[in-house]
Amino acid sequence: MEKNEITLSFDGEKMEALVFYLKKENTTVQKKMDEALRLLYEQTVPEPLREYLDAKTAPARPRRPTRPSPSRAVSKPAAGPAEQVKEGGV
Repeated sequence: MEKNEITLSFDGEKMEALVFYLKKENTTVQKKMDEALRLLYEQTVPEPLREYLDAKTAPARPRRPTRPSPSRAVSKPAAGPAEQVKEGGV
């Protein structure tokens, strides 16, 4: 998806103070603005449209090859003592 750049104007001294305090929180103005813009988008754009746009921009996943189904050969149970041939019969 194409990215658009947004340009904002903000007082220089206020920006320096903001950068200083955000650095203490291990974050940046860019990260906070990205988060704020994402929240604005989610609050403003209806969910069906967001889902449509997400599906439209999602990369197509390659299809996994189908696995052959295991053969269901029925094995005969082992011969029990009654079925064994007795030598020298009784």
